[in-house]
Amino acid sequence: MNTALFHSLFRCKSWADEELYAMVATLDAAAHPEKRHAAIRILNHIHVVDRIFRGNLTGQPHGYAATNTSDTPELAELLETARDTDAWYLDHVAGLTAERLSETIHFAFTDGGHGRMSRAEMLLQVITHGGYHRGAVGRILVDCGIQPPRDIYTRYLHDSEPARRQPS
Repeated sequence: MNTALFHSLFRCKSWADEELYAMVATLDAAAHPEKRHAAIRILNHIHVVDRIFRGNLTGQPHGYAATNTSDTPELAELLETARDTDAWYLDHVAGLTAERLSETIHFAFTDGGHGRMSRAEMLLQVITHGGYHRGAVGRILVDCGIQPPRDIYTRYLHDSEPARRQPS
């Protein structure tokens, strides 16, 4: 298992989160109150699931009874906690070995059901789950006349490592 790939994927996730939060911040709350609220609810859901899986990965209680919270946080507050969580994932994957990635972890879903996944599968769940829902927020932005960021791995790689654009 390639541990460097996980580090790259979580750097990309952090980059994509930053871009999307910045775009949602430009969404006029007076002109689009329901759509802005929906976008923040989706971002909060992503964050809550990230925190749930953080708890699962560490074997620590995550404290969530559902995959979203009853209250909707302010966007700036949510961004700060999402940054902290993204930083935790970057630290976590930086210290992983191939052996640890293949570890099986038993956990409980918020509905009480039991689950079992490898650490690598859990990390991929966090990556793919966030990407799926960032796309939904992007669709909301388009509906409001805002071009969302291009949240794709190739863009991240070529923006963060411009030498990749050079011919071989």
